[in-house]
Amino acid sequence: MSAEADATATARKGAASALRVLGLPAVLIALWWWAAASSGSFFLTDPGTIAATFAEVWISERFLTDVLPSVGLLLTGYALAAVLGIGVGVPLGMSTRLRAAAEPVLEFLRAVPPPVLVPLLMLLVGLDTSMRAAVVVSGCVWPVLLNTVEGVRAVDPVLADTCRVYGIRGRRRLGVLVLRSASPQIAAGLRQALSIAIILMVISEMFASSSGLGYAVVQFQRSFAIPEMWSGIVLLGLLGVALSAVFARAERHALAWHRGLRAASRGE
Repeated sequence: MSAEADATATARKGAASALRVLGLPAVLIALWWWAAASSGSFFLTDPGTIAATFAEVWISERFLTDVLPSVGLLLTGYALAAVLGIGVGVPLGMSTRLRAAAEPVLEFLRAVPPPVLVPLLMLLVGLDTSMRAAVVVSGCVWPVLLNTVEGVRAVDPVLADTCRVYGIRGRRRLGVLVLRSASPQIAAGLRQALSIAIILMVISEMFASSSGLGYAVVQFQRSFAIPEMWSGIVLLGLLGVALSAVFARAERHALAWHRGLRAASRGE
C-alpha cells in the first residue's frame, strides 16, 4: 500500500505540475481559436491552420537557410554584448572617478534607440552579418553594463576588507571577490539582454537582409501569406522560450552557491 500511495502521490504531483505549465497556454489557445472562428477575419488565422503551416514552412529547408543563421546572429551579438558589458562595467564599478567621467557619455549613448542606428550602421559597416550583429550589440550591451556596474559597486565592504587583510589583490581579488559578488546582478542583466537580442535580431533582418526570420516574416506579410506570417511569429516565441530555458538552467548551475547562501541566511 505504501508503494501504491507513493506512486499515486507522484502521479498527482506530476499532473498538478503539468496543469500549472500547460493550463494557461491551453486556455489562451482555446480563446484564440474561438476568436478566429467567430471573427471571420482573413488576418486572424486559427491555431490549427498555423500548426499545419508551421510544420510545412519551418520543418524544411528554411530551417537551414533562415532559422539557423538567425540564431547564430543572435548568439554572436549577445556574446559580444556580454563580453563588452562586463569588460567595461567592472572597471566603471570599481572606480568612482572613472564612472563619473564616463557617465555623461554613457547616458547619451544609452538614450539612443538601437533601431535608429540601423541606417547609420548600414552606411558604416555595410549590408552584411557584421552590421546586424552590431545592431544586436548596440541594444544588448546596456543592461549587462549597468547591472555589472551596480553589482560591482555593491560588493560587501566587510569581504573587501577581509581580502585586503589576507593580501588578496589583483586578478585574484577580481575573480574571488568582485566578479563572484557581482555575478547575481550580472546574471540579471544577461537575462534582460537575451530578450532584447531577439527583438533586435528581428529588426536588423527586417531592415537589411535577404534571409533570416525577420526577413521571412516581412516577406510573408507583404505577400499576404497570413498563416505563414503567424507561423514565423510563433517560431520567434518558441525560440525565446527555448533560449530562456537554457539560460535559466545555466544560471541555476552557475549561481547554485548564491541560492545556498540565501537559503542558509533564511535558516532553511
